[in-house]
Parts: sequence; structure tokens; C-alpha cells
Amino acid sequence: MSLMGSLYTGSSGLRTSQNALNTTAHNMANVGTPGYVRQIVQQSARSYNTISINGSAIGPQQLGLGVVYSETKTQRDVFLDKAFRKESGRSAFYEVSTVALEEIENLFQELDGEAFAKSLDNLWKSIQDLANEPDQASRQSIFVQRSYEFILRADAVYQGLADYQDNINQSIKSDIDRINEIGHAIKDLNDRIRRIEAGKVENANDLRNIRDNLVDELSALADITYFHDAFGNLNVRIEGNDFVKMDSINEISLHVDPLNGFYTPYWKTLASTYIDAFGDEQVDIASARVFNLNQRISSEMNTDIGQVKAKMLARGTHRATYQDIAVSDPNHPEFDPDRAGHYDQNISQSIVMNMQAQFDQLINKVVEGINEILRNAAIEAELKDPGSNYMKDAYGNYLQVFHKVSEDGPFTVQNIIINAELRQAPTLLGFVLADGQVDRETATKLKELFDNKEHTLNPNTQTKVNLAGYYNSMISQVANTASVYREITKNQQLTVEQVAAAREMVIGVSTDEELSFMIQFQNAFNASSRYINVISEMLEHVISTLGR
Repeated sequence: MSLMGSLYTGSSGLRTSQNALNTTAHNMANVGTPGYVRQIVQQSARSYNTISINGSAIGPQQLGLGVVYSETKTQRDVFLDKAFRKESGRSAFYEVSTVALEEIENLFQELDGEAFAKSLDNLWKSIQDLANEPDQASRQSIFVQRSYEFILRADAVYQGLADYQDNINQSIKSDIDRINEIGHAIKDLNDRIRRIEAGKVENANDLRNIRDNLVDELSALADITYFHDAFGNLNVRIEGNDFVKMDSINEISLHVDPLNGFYTPYWKTLASTYIDAFGDEQVDIASARVFNLNQRISSEMNTDIGQVKAKMLARGTHRATYQDIAVSDPNHPEFDPDRAGHYDQNISQSIVMNMQAQFDQLINKVVEGINEILRNAAIEAELKDPGSNYMKDAYGNYLQVFHKVSEDGPFTVQNIIINAELRQAPTLLGFVLADGQVDRETATKLKELFDNKEHTLNPNTQTKVNLAGYYNSMISQVANTASVYREITKNQQLTVEQVAAAREMVIGVSTDEELSFMIQFQNAFNASSRYINVISEMLEHVISTLGR
């Protein structure tokens, strides 16, 4: 090789070493930058000059032209990335579920300094005392007062569940807004990265880092899949549907339930419209929902991924009542064969709705049970004496402890009020028959209402309990489920930490490692510099010698 060509070879070493030093310095400067991925310089040999080709030789005689800087690329492991994002989404799912269960535990066990269980216990004790002395005005007054307190507490608990549903609902809207923001950001980054890398001169590594960090965040919000195309675009799918595709984004829209304001995410491109009976255009989202909430939640089926889905399940679709259980319970008078699977399909997997339905069923059983016993007593007295006014009010109506707010609706927690007339004059109960005898039988039936073990939490439970046991079983169910979810969440967080640590070993920047590389590249730079000096001295010697 000529001496001038040797200078060219030496200069290529200088340039490549300088690029490597710049990259190492960039890594050192971003040691503390969240989400930064270590960058490495890829070097390769320049094309060779062929001097001669000898057919008897293994290969041609060639001279190298030095080293060339090929590219600077990030150091990632696609398998660890996918594992981290999958486990991160699963961890977020169980964290949301655990928090929801803990909120419900707090709501039931402590309400303005007094647990709901106390109001139920007080009502039970007042009925026991009433059964001992049913004709005593003080016992009747305490019974009515405890019934009033029971309804107030029940309404407060149910309203607390409803308020928590509303909080989750607003959180869902915020998450969907964030998902759309991330989608637009990824689309814009696709455009910028494509423009920078179109000339195949450099890689937009910092922009790729930002995009990858957005994918990390998105993976916690929903179940995603993604792939890179030949142009450098990142294409993302959410729950199996296209979300970001090259330079376009399929935004997620929100349908608002007119009855309760609940948000339902749906794909606008898949929804259809129709004209309702009032001539207004409505959106049909039946086949356009983003999340399928009827799927069985299972890690094996990967249906337990993403915090938005967990929030959708926890919140449910409406304010649940005892009727959501009754229509699916063959032993309930309101059983509907056409809706036998309603509880399993729509209620059981929703943490809040399940508790609303079971709690409302407890209140309904207490309220309707007490009213029915008093009504039956009045009917029985009327059969014996057609003119009897026993257990009737001043208007001749059957005396009921509880009334409905709306007569058209069922006896649900939010449709129950205490009989105002009875609250003012509890002695209207009397418990004294027309012949002057104390009606201990009716009072005993009230006691038996709480004692009889004939109630189940839902159609899937077989164990029968009394009303006091019903509440304890309901709370135990929440506590047991919360304990299981806490353990799952703990294990899942440990899995995420382990995968994150393994990924950090690949993408993280180590100052010690970068310093060793810096010394290595500095030595390479110095070697190239010394090589050029030697060639320069040789040229000077040749020129000086020939010039004499």
C-alpha cells in the first residue's frame, strides 16, 4: 500500500475512535436519565483493494483500507422487552383489583367511625328485646329507631360503593385519554424516525428510546402486541385491534351511558349508527367494544392484562341490586329462566357490582321479611275479625315499617325509607290483639327471620346462613378474595422486578463499563494518531531524501 493510502487508513481509525468516544460520553451523560438505553458503536472493515487473483491460491491478494463506523445502535433484548411488558400489564391488572377490594373492605368495616355491622347487630338486638316484651312501648320505639338507623347506614354504604364506581369511571376516562395521547405520540415519533433514518446515515436512537418508553407505559394500561415494519415504524395493536399503524392512529372513543354516566371504550371505526324512535342518531357499540368483559379471567388465556380492563371489571356496567342475583337464582320468586346466566356473565367478575348485589340482597331480605311478617299478622287478624284494625294505619292500610321511595320500583337500598308515621308514633305497632292478648307469635317470627338459615350469597354458593351470618359471609368473601389478590399482586410484582432487573442488565448504563470503553477507545485513537505520525515522518524522510 502507498504511504498516502496508509494516511487514509490511519485517519479512518481516528474518525471511528472519535465516534466511539462521543457515543461513550453520551452514555455517561445519561446514566441517570429514566428510560435511557445504552448505545453502542458498530464498526466494520472498509472494502478491500484487490491486488491480484491467483487461481491456485485460497483467496485473492487484498489490501485493507481501514475501519469504518457502521452505525450507533441501542442495546436491547426483544424477548426481555416483551416479557417485561406482558408481566407489567398483568401486575397492573391485579394491583387495580387489589386496591378495589381493599377500598370495599374499608367501606364496610369503617363508616364515619361506626361499622355497618353495628347497625345490623343493633337491629337484631332490638328484635330480640321486642320478642321478649312485644307490648312494651320502649321496646317498640327502640325497634323502629334501630330500623331507621339500619336503613341510613345501608344507604350510606351503598352510596359509598356507587361513589367508588364513579371514581373508577373517571379514572377509566383519564386512562383512555392517556392511551390516545400515547398513540399520537408514537405516530409522530414514527414520522420523525422515518425521516431521520430514510437516508440510512444514522439511527434516531434517542427518539426510539422515547417511543419504547411509551410502549412500556402503554403495556401497563392495556394488553398490547406490536411489531416493527421495514420502514422503521412501530405498529401497535390493543386487545387484538389496530391502534397505531404506520402513520395513522385508530383512536379509542368513549360511549357515555345516559342512565349512569359510565364510560365504555369502543373503536369508532367499528361502530355503527342508527336513528332511534325520537329521530336522533345513536351509536351502536355492540361489536366495537375495546374490552371483552365476558371472558373468563385467566393468566393461561392472557385475559388478566392491563389496568383499564381491571377497572372496567371492578366498576361494572351499572348499579347492581338484588335483582341481578334474583333473576339467576332458581329458588328466588323473581327467577327468570331466560336470564339464568346473568349473574355469572355480568356480575360475578365485577368486584363492586358483586358486592352491591349481595349487599342489596341482604337489605332487601331484612326489609321485605319484616314487612311481610307484619302484613301477614294483619291479614290473619282480618280473617278472624273482618273489621280488625290490627297492624293497620289510620287509613286502614297494612302497617309497614319500611316504605318505597318510588312505588313503581322494587325494594332496593336506594328505594327504601322508614315509615314516617310509625317513626313518630312507634306504639302504632301495638302487638296487642283485639282480644287484649299480646301478639308474641308475630314478634317471635321477627326473631326467627334473623335466626333461620335459609339464605345464600349468590346462585353459586350452596351454604345457607341466617341474616347475621349472611353479612359475615359476605365480609369474609371480600377478605379472602383480597388476601388471594394481594398474594398474586405480590408475586406478580416480584416477577416484574426480576424481568426488569434482567432487562436492565442489557439496556442499563454502567459507569465502570463505560469508563473502561472510554480508555479502550482513547488508546485506539492514540494508536491511530501515532500511526499517522509514523507515516508522516516516513513521507517527510522520502521527500527530503529525494529532494537532495
